[in-house]
Amino acid sequence: MKREDLLQEVAVEQAVGLMLAHDLTQILPGRFKGRLFRKGHVIREEDIPALLSIGKEHIYTMRLVDGILHEDEAARRMAEAVRSPQVELTEPHEGKITLKSAIHGLAVIDKARIDAMNALDGIVMSTIRSHTPVKPGQPLIGTRVVPLIIEEERVAEVERIAASSEEPVLQVKPFRPLRAGLITTGSEVFKGRIQDKFGPVVREKLEAFGSEIIEQRFAPDDSSVIIREIQRFLHEDKAELILLTGGMSVDPDDRTPGAIKAAGTDIVSYGTPMLPGSMLLMGYIEGVPIMGLPGCVMHDPFTSFDVLLPRICAGEIIERQDITELGYGGLLGC
Repeated sequence: MKREDLLQEVAVEQAVGLMLAHDLTQILPGRFKGRLFRKGHVIREEDIPALLSIGKEHIYTMRLVDGILHEDEAARRMAEAVRSPQVELTEPHEGKITLKSAIHGLAVIDKARIDAMNALDGIVMSTIRSHTPVKPGQPLIGTRVVPLIIEEERVAEVERIAASSEEPVLQVKPFRPLRAGLITTGSEVFKGRIQDKFGPVVREKLEAFGSEIIEQRFAPDDSSVIIREIQRFLHEDKAELILLTGGMSVDPDDRTPGAIKAAGTDIVSYGTPMLPGSMLLMGYIEGVPIMGLPGCVMHDPFTSFDVLLPRICAGEIIERQDITELGYGGLLGC
């Protein structure tokens, strides 16, 4: 049986006593947009003027048979298929269900499986970008189907795709409160010739994810001093993240990248294909993430540091491929 055989088009004047097959929305520009009648509403005589006022001279009534799902049920099953802990669902509204974050954390979404679902005719799985920091109540995914009714087998295929990996399609990873050590390098700052501008900016960015700077230390352009401060934070202070600012360019006096490497760091990447933030260094020393921050962190509101920091705070391990992928869509400033 075809889908269209299950929907009956009826003139509103002849619809009294019949049940609506879908929500009907009213739009009053600048004043109101919302549901005027809910799916399942039984049309009354007094409803006819309101239906005509929103341009509805005909409505759909519906009968369901085995193997056919209404848009609300389809959206619900699709939402449940990708749901995970720390995620809440809304009630259906105009055939759509929204998945929202229940916590402050990092939204991680499997793009490949989302693409596979959206390749199915009539399926809509609309998401935010993966690795986006989210707050409680923030929308993550909207699910719906295009027609009012859809074959159950198509929704079952969405469920199969969702279950094709042990990893969830959607998860919200909570941010961990990290204890970070900050080393500001540069003889001009160390000797008091100029005032440090990095500290307040970096502190604010960490605090946004529940982390803290346990101490900011200053070092001249001397590799041995920088190495010593890295080791102090690592072994004496048990820092869970080490950040270095200053001296990240290719000038002869810029010792920071070399000192980070000489301290025993496994360098993931020195440089990223993102602007601003191309001179960022990412690495790990004895399992602790360590980053050399470029000067743009002081004055640009969003850099490669702002992309990687929430992922680190959520416990993700940054790999070379993660750095490579920063290039596509990464031209934010010149």
